[in-house]
Amino acid sequence: MSHSDASSKRVVVTGLGAITPIGNTLTDYWQGLMEGRNGIDAITHFDASNYACQIAGEVQGFDPLKYIDRKDAKRMARFSQFAIAASKQALADANFEITDLNAEQVGVIIGTGVGGLKVMEDQQEILLTRGPDRCSPFTVPTMIANMAAGLTAIHTGAKGPNNCTVTACAAGSNAIGDAFRLVSQGYAQAAICGGTEAAITPLAIAGFASARALSVRNDDPAHASRPFDSDRNGFVMGEGAGMLLLEDLEHALSRGAKIYAEIVGYGMTCDAYHMTSPVPGGEGATRAMQLALKDGGLSPEQVSYINAHGTSTTANDKTETAAIKTALGSHAYNIVVSSTKSMTGHLLGGSGGIEAVATVMAIANDAVPPTINLENPDPACDLDYVAHKSREMTVDVALSNSFGFGGHNVTLAFQKYAE
Repeated sequence: MSHSDASSKRVVVTGLGAITPIGNTLTDYWQGLMEGRNGIDAITHFDASNYACQIAGEVQGFDPLKYIDRKDAKRMARFSQFAIAASKQALADANFEITDLNAEQVGVIIGTGVGGLKVMEDQQEILLTRGPDRCSPFTVPTMIANMAAGLTAIHTGAKGPNNCTVTACAAGSNAIGDAFRLVSQGYAQAAICGGTEAAITPLAIAGFASARALSVRNDDPAHASRPFDSDRNGFVMGEGAGMLLLEDLEHALSRGAKIYAEIVGYGMTCDAYHMTSPVPGGEGATRAMQLALKDGGLSPEQVSYINAHGTSTTANDKTETAAIKTALGSHAYNIVVSSTKSMTGHLLGGSGGIEAVATVMAIANDAVPPTINLENPDPACDLDYVAHKSREMTVDVALSNSFGFGGHNVTLAFQKYAE
């Protein structure tokens, strides 16, 4: 259904929340992006001294008790704590109160890649060392991926459509796109949506490192995440959550809400090519961008900015660059592209959440976050990636790209709200 269909409602972003390696509030996160703040450092969550990769973008100083009482917080995994915190931030930011009167009209769609991986690892260890009777009764309900969406509803009172997207690194963006469709088609008046992840664990780091996907620049963590740079050697894992409150435009206007931007397009495709590698030339990513533009009734010439998937892996960055050129044609050289993963690392299923937040803020503030560490641009990556310093410029239409293992490709299209 295209944005222009008479039967579909316009959908706007009225609230934002963020828990990230460079700041645990929307204000701190956005300021960090604008400053080009680095969120990558040595791993402290476990002893990584004998791991090939010893660096990550950890969330610093997060206190779940600001958002959740102690007993409840103890009975949930970190990825769920992040989701509830960012969701409560987004609701507060939107000045949106969930009551008995509107609860059934508020949905929650939250994506994650692996859910409570740390819980699984810890309980497996208990099973093997202390026996089956010692495993926690909360093992399954804390570990399963849908629990961020379920617990967010429990802790906010949202009783509308509730779902969990699990499409690897595209999960957060799929969640936002699915929520957009639900609201635009009248299945909910509002939806909390985004992505969350807390997978800086021994198994995840070991597994990704064995696949040679991670940067091993352990002696220089601040410069390890370097999308589009010829010296990139893998992604850096991050953690956190980014949430948006989407609202039916009429509903937002009726309550006098502030509007950050309008969400107008959602494209999703599959490469149907390889478990982990993107299809050469980026055909699937190209179609995702084209579908998002078509959905929003937009032409390539209207796009100002693309928040790239930009993982800092050899394959992704050149493939995504090629896909942008195919999708936007010659206009690709007139737009700006940046990868905020250069600062936050790659939040896997959470990345689409914090990157949609960044994309919406770019529109609202007419400013684009930089790609830091871009010192020696890869010749195959020849677009304007806003190297080193943020840029003030008019941002009318912006796309956010997310691509996941399994060949999942998602593009979200946002634009400035105009009556």
